[in-house]
Amino acid sequence: MKRNMVCLAGLLLCLSIAQTAMAEERSMDMDEMVVSATRTEISLDKVGGNSVTVITSDEIQAKHLNSVAELLKTVPGISLVSSGGPGTATSVFTRGADSKNTLILIDGIMINDVSGASRGADIGNINVDNIERIEVIRGAMSVMYGSNATAGVINIITQKGKKAPSASAKFEAGSYGTWKAGASAAGATDKVNFAISASKTRIDGYSVANDANNDIPQGTSTDEDDGYENMTLSANAGVSITDDFNISAVLRHIDSDVDTDAYNWGGYAEDGDANTDSRQTFGKVDINNRFFNNFLTSKLTWQMSQQDRDYFEDGDKTSTYDGDTQTVSWQGDLNFNSHVLSIGASYYEESMESESFGTWASKFDEKTVDTKSYWIQDQFLAVDNLVIIAGVRVDDHETFGNKATYRVAPAYTISATGTTLKASYGTGFRAPSLYELYDPNYGNADLDAEESDGWDIGLEQKLMNNTLTMGVTYFSMDYDNRIDFDTTTWTYTQADGETQTQGVEFFTGWDPMDTLGFMLSYTYTDTEDPDGEALVRRPENKVSLNTRYGFLDKGLLNLEVQWVDDRKASSSAYDKNGNAVGTLDAYTLVNLAASWTFNDHVELFGRVDNLFDEYYEEAFSYARAGVSAYAGIKLTY
Repeated sequence: MKRNMVCLAGLLLCLSIAQTAMAEERSMDMDEMVVSATRTEISLDKVGGNSVTVITSDEIQAKHLNSVAELLKTVPGISLVSSGGPGTATSVFTRGADSKNTLILIDGIMINDVSGASRGADIGNINVDNIERIEVIRGAMSVMYGSNATAGVINIITQKGKKAPSASAKFEAGSYGTWKAGASAAGATDKVNFAISASKTRIDGYSVANDANNDIPQGTSTDEDDGYENMTLSANAGVSITDDFNISAVLRHIDSDVDTDAYNWGGYAEDGDANTDSRQTFGKVDINNRFFNNFLTSKLTWQMSQQDRDYFEDGDKTSTYDGDTQTVSWQGDLNFNSHVLSIGASYYEESMESESFGTWASKFDEKTVDTKSYWIQDQFLAVDNLVIIAGVRVDDHETFGNKATYRVAPAYTISATGTTLKASYGTGFRAPSLYELYDPNYGNADLDAEESDGWDIGLEQKLMNNTLTMGVTYFSMDYDNRIDFDTTTWTYTQADGETQTQGVEFFTGWDPMDTLGFMLSYTYTDTEDPDGEALVRRPENKVSLNTRYGFLDKGLLNLEVQWVDDRKASSSAYDKNGNAVGTLDAYTLVNLAASWTFNDHVELFGRVDNLFDEYYEEAFSYARAGVSAYAGIKLTY
């Protein structure tokens, strides 16, 4: 399996290299800056061997989507699974790894739910309001981010006040009884900046256990619509005390209620009166200092998260989960002529408790665990056009002791041809979640920490005066002691042997004119557990094509096509006749968005999702929405 994959990656690299003769002289674009790849602000051409994708504000505005999850679906190496409609549980798989191996951040604040079964992040409630950009880093990132970043990091960055104060209001309505209203304001002076926003979404919904699904028993129970409500409040502010000393703060609160269809013992979604109420609060304070003419920059950070979930059936509460985290961290960056040396330390504490009621009543008394971490990283411009990122981290976990991880990510650019060769290698570890260890019904206190190592190698090529960019990357990741739920013993156990994921990511972007752009991406992912079986819900092949066209200086069209290969269904998936369901069918989605800007103050927009009304499931028997249309207006002052 690996031999074939290496051959395929080598062929793609050779094909890309063969095109470098066509390259024209170019200069690296220094304008686009990222903060997540190294935990320092750095231009994209200096991120070394890191695999980075940035979803820009222009892309977000062109697509007019409501959910961050929908935006991520076209990113190479990323696949998502939602258990139904808007607001339902949504998992992110990076390079075929489990969702628990991807760290999700909002403005650098961890939003992974420590009360969840695997401490993964559910991004189903994260809407795009006041989102400025999204940075996606694929590969082992434990050195800078710790336990949950063994497969990658996604940092959702909100808008900040940067210029004269302004305000906007947005209204939208559409299919499935959808309506949404939001307002925001932002601004800055020489010393102060701020941004605030609020939005309310209500969707009557559709039944995910609907009549189009032939796998489940049919009847009147499939007619119940699964609605969704979301209230999101967000605020950030910064104050510059002096030119070298500033304080900033971020706060975000999400209150949501989603109707769900329970997972029947027969393995399929069963319609009924069930819903989940959740409250999520994330916050942080940064104290930033600069010393010795910027030779030393210092950041002291406190951050927190509180996530509470209540589950109901027929109006009765069946269970509740509460998870809290607090982190205090410091990072100092020494800026030499050819180095940026970062040294950091953090103290992290997580706690959770839960309780179930009724027939399966049980109580999980509060458990708390802490981790002390220390890291060092060097961003080294070794020679002209050679960048090496290298780092080491030690985590002192209260339960599992000291764990060391390391990473190196070099990249070399051939200026004459516009070719960048890059690679990375890193190790990681993931401590079991409190739920996996201590849940009274399913926990296993004898679990060990998961360990991993991964590498990738790739090439990026710029052509035609930088209007055409191509890239290809081969990746491979190995996981030891992978934790999974055993449906025979009804407890968490560890795999006996290595779990492997590997594949190829390819993208090409072409902007022949300022008003016309194309982006094509393809991902091949091969996963294998110790028994030689593929991991569930991971597509082997995924393709996306996005076309953007601006016209008459006021109009904008965005056409998006996604094709997702068939995937292995859950081992507990059975159809209405009791037959095991082996695979989820492949599907093709076509989404169209358009907008017309009358002037600086008024914009009309609309979109049609799933234009050809494709029936598809991302999780077995949980139908996704059919063709749907939405329209709205944005007013800016």
